[in-house]
Amino acid sequence: MKCNLYFLALLSVTGLPCTQMSRSQLPPSNVNSVKPADVAVFSSIGLHMHSTELSTVVSRLQELMTLFNPTLISDETNLYAAQFVQHSTLAEQAKEVSLNLQNSQDSWKLVLLFVQVDQLCNCEQQQVQSVIKSVVEDVDDALQLLHSQLKQTIVSVALWNGEHDSFPNKMCPCMETNSEGEVRLLRAMLTQALQESLDELLVKKHWYADRDDFTVILQDSPFITDLSSVARGKSLSESQASQQTDKLMVQMWSNLLQPTSGQHNTEDNGQIIELPCPTEDRPFLRTEGNSPSYHHSHASPLLHPFTGTEMPCEDFSPSASTPTSVHELRPGDIKVVAAVGDSLTAGNGIASSPSNVLDVLNQYRGLSWSIGGDENLTTVTTMPNILKHFNHNLTGYSVGMGKQHTPKAFLNQAVAGAKSKDIPSQVRALVARMKNDSRINFESDWKVITLFIGGNDICDHCYNSLLYSVENYARNVRESLDYLHKEVPRALVNLIEPLHIIPLREMHVDASLKCPTWLVNILCPCVILPKPKSKALQMLEELNRNYQRSLSELVESSRYDTRSDFTVVTQPFFREIVVPRLPDGRPDRSFFSADCFHLSQRAQTLMARSLWNNMLEPLGNKTAKQDFTHDMHLKCPTKTSPYIRTYYNSNYTYAGPSPTPGPIKNWGSDFSCVDFAPSDTVPTSVHKLRPADIKVVAALGDSSTAGTGAKAKNLLQLNTEYKGVSWSIGGDKTLESVTTLANILRKFNPSLKGFSKGQGSRQKGFNMAVSEAKTADIQTQIQALIKAMRENKEVNFEKDWKLVTIFVGQNDLCHYCVDQNNLSPKNYSHNLMLSLDMLYKEVPRLLVNMVDILQIDPLKTVKRNTLGCSLLQRTSCPCLINPVVNSPELEEIKRINYEYQAEIQYLISGDRYDGKEDFAVVLQPFLHNYFIPHIGMGEADPSFFSVDCFHISERAHAEMAIALWNNMLEPVGRKQAYNNFTYDRSKINCPSEANPFILTKINSLPSPPVITSTTDTPISDTTTTTSTNSSPAPTVLVPKCSSSIPVWVPVIVGIVSLLAGITVAWAIFSCMCRKNREGREVEMIGNRF
Repeated sequence: MKCNLYFLALLSVTGLPCTQMSRSQLPPSNVNSVKPADVAVFSSIGLHMHSTELSTVVSRLQELMTLFNPTLISDETNLYAAQFVQHSTLAEQAKEVSLNLQNSQDSWKLVLLFVQVDQLCNCEQQQVQSVIKSVVEDVDDALQLLHSQLKQTIVSVALWNGEHDSFPNKMCPCMETNSEGEVRLLRAMLTQALQESLDELLVKKHWYADRDDFTVILQDSPFITDLSSVARGKSLSESQASQQTDKLMVQMWSNLLQPTSGQHNTEDNGQIIELPCPTEDRPFLRTEGNSPSYHHSHASPLLHPFTGTEMPCEDFSPSASTPTSVHELRPGDIKVVAAVGDSLTAGNGIASSPSNVLDVLNQYRGLSWSIGGDENLTTVTTMPNILKHFNHNLTGYSVGMGKQHTPKAFLNQAVAGAKSKDIPSQVRALVARMKNDSRINFESDWKVITLFIGGNDICDHCYNSLLYSVENYARNVRESLDYLHKEVPRALVNLIEPLHIIPLREMHVDASLKCPTWLVNILCPCVILPKPKSKALQMLEELNRNYQRSLSELVESSRYDTRSDFTVVTQPFFREIVVPRLPDGRPDRSFFSADCFHLSQRAQTLMARSLWNNMLEPLGNKTAKQDFTHDMHLKCPTKTSPYIRTYYNSNYTYAGPSPTPGPIKNWGSDFSCVDFAPSDTVPTSVHKLRPADIKVVAALGDSSTAGTGAKAKNLLQLNTEYKGVSWSIGGDKTLESVTTLANILRKFNPSLKGFSKGQGSRQKGFNMAVSEAKTADIQTQIQALIKAMRENKEVNFEKDWKLVTIFVGQNDLCHYCVDQNNLSPKNYSHNLMLSLDMLYKEVPRLLVNMVDILQIDPLKTVKRNTLGCSLLQRTSCPCLINPVVNSPELEEIKRINYEYQAEIQYLISGDRYDGKEDFAVVLQPFLHNYFIPHIGMGEADPSFFSVDCFHISERAHAEMAIALWNNMLEPVGRKQAYNNFTYDRSKINCPSEANPFILTKINSLPSPPVITSTTDTPISDTTTTTSTNSSPAPTVLVPKCSSSIPVWVPVIVGIVSLLAGITVAWAIFSCMCRKNREGREVEMIGNRF
């Protein structure tokens, strides 16, 4: 039985619907029969002063357990006492807890013992085993002490892998030299190895259960905080953090209970959290005695598969003389092999046993499918070992184990955890090694270079869809290939398509495989976490396919066939994946390493064969499927086709590059909407306002709205205000050549008034924005706007519907450090409130677009080696540009930025402006998470900025106009909270037939659901919560319990209703009596002397 509840704060009001909340009739005599309500004392070990999130989780868990036993005693001294925090070992903390609990020996106690992985420092892989050994010994010491000192106790041991900000650099400065991917992999493997080692300890010690009143249990999985904050490079919002804490608390609670079958599955996008209840048949806290679990030590060893390959070829001869054309290259002509990529090429875990997940950290480069050279083909199948049959003097391959910078790695420059953005640096390191190695004749030797990348991009794409977009992926690969094409003579590049990664999800669906799914959630969350048939999974599939297609298009452009000694060939054998299966139909785990993510030697053997066969297959007829169930044989060169296949010797004609678009002549947009009609009658409610009903547009703000420098070509033009192209109100030309919100609205109403045109203030219309304006200046702009609208004879001030867009705050942030009092977040909010109050009070029939203040720190990445960008940018925004990266000053500005965003959201989300039917304020959040498109490695695209690298260009104005318009058509609570600045003339959305209105808080609400029920289906009470898209919808916990209502419920409800009625009547009667008494007192006062 599982019950979903509204926020835990409501539990004390509504009561838990769990049926098993009472304590045992008699105090339990055995540790295996303790119910949650039997626990009288709650304590924890392993927290420290920096464990803020863990402390919150523990506090909420304690609050939950208090609902089962209101008299629960919490030993909080261990959490907050300063002297206790200073203890360095778990054993010392256990001693302190034991002393505190001596007076509770006759009560059942629950002690949580946390091992904090993020506090462990292991900069070298060789240190990992010693770190684990030390931790296990510390845990053992602590448990033995608790066992000797406490009676009637259940100790629950758990790994905590959180507090990301402290890991690894604060605790382990030496980790700064490791890449992000290497750190993530090391941390994940350390966590899994610790989990397994602690499990082995408890099995060995028989869970310290030599008495009936004491036992230790290990929670099934570690607690891992949300990695999205790490992937996005920013901290979670307050709402996201709270939601994450709720999930971790529920996980901890679930691990404490006896496991039950029948998981309830919901399509809730993670917004509903199931809170499990004890059941009638499984009412106890989990112990090994009442709920035996799977243990890692029980894993059956897998037979090491045969990984050698028979060589069927007979003709191994090279060309009679060294060829000068890559299209006449025989296998025997190849002198050098090289490779770049990620952990699948680095060789992580290839030879790891299924019981040694920590060994996945080891890089078996000598066994790597495309570049390894250990032993020979009869025992190790790799592409170099195949080529050794054709040329015994082959060089470049890696042997043994180690990282990319070791001598044994040689020309295997792959890095574990690498993404496409890392490949340009890898190819540079590779070329440097080739040029400087005496074994290689760089100019004369023929080389085969294998490039395989993309899996890790896909694994993290859902956290930063722009960074891991198809365009950026293709750009990174293109930059790498361009460098090889420019620098390396006599080379053939194998460009391996990214594997079709979705089938690998099957390893984490069948629980009987015992795969560490939580571990893969760290390594590849965007692939493992989406639900079947979800939109997220569809997007993943589309991205995967587009990655593959982008490589084919890159090669088919003929970009790398400009000379005869170089070519790039796409090898597509990973385009489709057939998951290997056991005879019973389950996925075969022997093809995977111990983590069920990296590939084992058995899989790498088939990959090497597939790559070799692809190299000998003609273009247009290459195998595009990796069938791990098929034991394929090697193909051989033939007399008629003795060459490694290229487009030329395959008689293959490239499709050619995609039609190159002509030069962009303007930043206009195409318009596809077909319904331009206004309402049948002029609406009286702002919630029934169609785009064509808007008669007047206006805008307030700073230089971004004034159009300062938008079309400037030099510094002399920088101060010119190009108001006609201003994103929210400009009206130059038409939408087809100038994209602005006003030009979009003119498609619906050609008689629109108020838009600005040209330059300067002569035709500014109702564009009241002023360069360098701050939030405090908006009230003055509003006064000028109201005066201008009242005086304009073409505007019916009382009856015309008006749209005002406000965007301000950037200048407040840019100068916050020099005027912190006046520019504080509270003053920012206060000034906005006064401005909106003025509009609310004085302007009828008005819809206000309040554009969320942008996330400002990306502007720091906009650079150009010009006077304007080096000097004027610093002058325009000193508080952002002057501080160095990671300085306290910069972090302070980021914090204030978030507070500005929180303040504006709080102001508008309330009901302050809901009192009039003809007025509404809508927060448009498309700049809340602000991304600047990049061109190359970390270089911001300068085409979005004017000559000072601060003010925005006409292109950015067009993108903001589209984003604002699309936000206006999106429901409140589901608006896109990030910008998508990619050039596309067809991005403008249209009002739908179902909802033709500009969306406000009111008309965004869904229609009331029709609830039906049957005797078989429980009825669920649901609540819809709206919020801005800048943070996820609040965690909603909804009752999902049995629909049967006990007979006493109506009785209780009736009694409560009766009491409520009596109370209300008494209150009214008292009020009347008080008024009468006051009246008499007034009369008496009048008669006094």
